Amino acid sequence: MSVCGEAVGAGSLPSELVVHIFSFLAAPDRLRASAACSHWRECLFYPALWPRLRLSLRVSPAERPRLEFLMRKCGWFVRELRVQFAADNYPTGGGGAAAGEGAAVAGDGEAPPPLSPRWLDLLRTYLELVLCVLSSVRNNRNLQKLSLFGDISILQQHGTISNTYLGKVDPDGKKIKQIQQLFEEILGNSRQLKWLSCGLMLQIVTPTSLSSLSNPIANTMEHLSLLDNHIPGNTTLITAVELERFVNLRSLALDFCDFTAEMARVLADSNHVPLHRLSLLVHSVSIMHKSLDNMPKDENWQALTRNSTNLRVYIMAFDVKSDDMLRILKPSIPLERIHFDSYVTCVSGAVVDLISRQYDKFLTHFILMNDVIDMSAFPDLSDNRNEDPLVLLAWRCTRLSLLAVHGYTVWAHNLIAIARLRGSDLKVLEVTEESIEFDQGELADQDVDPVHNFIEQVSLGLGRPWHAVMDIELLSVFTEPTRHFYREMQSFSEGI
Repeated sequence: MSVCGEAVGAGSLPSELVVHIFSFLAAPDRLRASAACSHWRECLFYPALWPRLRLSLRVSPAERPRLEFLMRKCGWFVRELRVQFAADNYPTGGGGAAAGEGAAVAGDGEAPPPLSPRWLDLLRTYLELVLCVLSSVRNNRNLQKLSLFGDISILQQHGTISNTYLGKVDPDGKKIKQIQQLFEEILGNSRQLKWLSCGLMLQIVTPTSLSSLSNPIANTMEHLSLLDNHIPGNTTLITAVELERFVNLRSLALDFCDFTAEMARVLADSNHVPLHRLSLLVHSVSIMHKSLDNMPKDENWQALTRNSTNLRVYIMAFDVKSDDMLRILKPSIPLERIHFDSYVTCVSGAVVDLISRQYDKFLTHFILMNDVIDMSAFPDLSDNRNEDPLVLLAWRCTRLSLLAVHGYTVWAHNLIAIARLRGSDLKVLEVTEESIEFDQGELADQDVDPVHNFIEQVSLGLGRPWHAVMDIELLSVFTEPTRHFYREMQSFSEGI
């Protein structure tokens, strides 16, 4: 180009103009465009271009340079930071069982099984990446949203991560203490924080962490999520007294065993703004170490919904016994979404029937997963095939828009009935191929291909082409249930 008779290259464009051009580009395109020259590279990390930073990190040493670069450039000014730490392939433990597949838990007085060197490297890298993120934003006073998710620590529930193992990669707990101190510094230095979410992280939040928040910030906080952070014993991360400071909270996510009747009373108080979203994680390990005795009673839920008429609840249950679920599911819970994930125990038909009866006005999402090894023995929810609980769920819950089933027997004729009952309103119907069973009479009919006819009938019922899930690996709802829950919880909480 030519300006006033002089040749001018792209590198001579004013910084303001380059930044303006970058503002129209997606993040990957900005990175490519910044390679044009050094001047453009300098403009790439102009604060206005990066109000949000969302990172999905593999727990690998190879991530360290990229993470350090991004956090050094953006950590001091970014307004919304979301980081997910995830190990792609969990190493096997000393007993040979995959860590994510129910590794044995050492009993009292027993030495824990040895971890492989790869596991120790994974833990060491995880701690280093967390330190890198927290140290980069410790003095950021512009931070409005902070979300940290680390599904690596879900394995602690299977006994694969203990203080013994952490001691091998973090002698005297120095890094863990540093991580906890940095997290408290971030909270103490915050001046605009509205959204705080910390889920499935390894000992980052302590019972004293939230006390670092000033009263003005706690008073204006709109979302708080403290899910499954593995505090030993029956210690909770937030008490009802602490919750009283969060008077403007519109969405909350907690372990169910930490959500007490007293907390429900605090949220039901007229001084608190109406709560719109409540996400609760129920885990068999939490129930084992804590208690359901303090959970809200039905009258507590009634009081809460009187103050928060638009409240909707999302529950995820890991390996929870049906008897416990029958205690948990109070009639007055405005339950909109429920996700069952089982490795050891199975959901009963009685639980599904109770859900369809009590929450017919609210329920939109129902996920039922049983990750069993023996695929020849899927549990059948129905003792009477003429009254299948899943069919009754579809009939009663007229707002049902998502149904996903894996690892439970679903009879083909019942799936056709579900499709016809809900029709095009059922936006998502995902059932794995191995879960579907056919009556012998259908299979014996030689005049028609039963599988083809079944697919055709379900498609007609839904008003769109439909197929059973052939490759479970393609669906994160089945293969990455904790990540799926956390992502859904985030969008559920934002959808106010």
